[in-house]
Amino acid sequence: MTTQAEAKTYGTVSLPKAQVPQQILLMTRRNLLTIFRTPEALIPPIAISVFFLLIYQSTLGEAAGFVPGLSGNSYLGFILPLSIVSSALAGAGLASQNLVRDLESGYFDKLLLTPISRASLLLGPILAGALILALQTSIVIGVGLLLGLEPVTGITGLLAVIGIALLLGVGFAGFTVSAALGSGSAAVTQSAGFIFFPLTFLTASFVPLELLDGWLRTAARVNPITYVLSAMRDTLNVGWVSTSLWQGVLACMILAIAMYALAVFALRVRTRRS
Repeated sequence: MTTQAEAKTYGTVSLPKAQVPQQILLMTRRNLLTIFRTPEALIPPIAISVFFLLIYQSTLGEAAGFVPGLSGNSYLGFILPLSIVSSALAGAGLASQNLVRDLESGYFDKLLLTPISRASLLLGPILAGALILALQTSIVIGVGLLLGLEPVTGITGLLAVIGIALLLGVGFAGFTVSAALGSGSAAVTQSAGFIFFPLTFLTASFVPLELLDGWLRTAARVNPITYVLSAMRDTLNVGWVSTSLWQGVLACMILAIAMYALAVFALRVRTRRS
């Protein structure tokens, strides 16, 4: 049974009476509050993003002048999306660590005994992780603006990039939530996130897709991250390219749906074991 302290901390008293959207909102809020109570946990993923951006810009900042396919466009606008994606798992996985703590303390099992919807138990940490990635992306974009980023689509384009990052965060967070439910271990959950890390390099990381060759070009074409990067890059450097936008959004949605399905499966396996 839920204790009074737990009810006060997490708002669980109102959960059974709430509708599903309210439950999802409450669980998302609870995960965000838990993360922001330890703000030092936010520093590493943001620092990684900024670090990658500074390194890429300082070493490859002049590449736009001689790399075919960039047509003199800003290399900062080309490389900034890679900085966002390459450290996305670190930010999106923060809420999954909350889930691990709930599993270890037994609080998650108590929630399962209440009328709360299973969707809210999964979507709470997933959406919180996605929102953290959107916050992280906003900060990285701010650093990019300080470095001289000039998006051709203006503030609207920057908001679109943040929106794409938010969708991508749903997929990444869904995977880490699955790992948390499957293992119940903070170490395993954190390590599992790095399974996605190679995807950020099996793509058009530093040059346009047309310049890749052989097996790497084939891998990049089937890699959903390729289309996410392309959507962000075109929005910053070229303009509103509808084809790359819908392909990027579709890639994020496919990843999000697949990882949510995996999380549902992991939850079912866990409840059967219990």
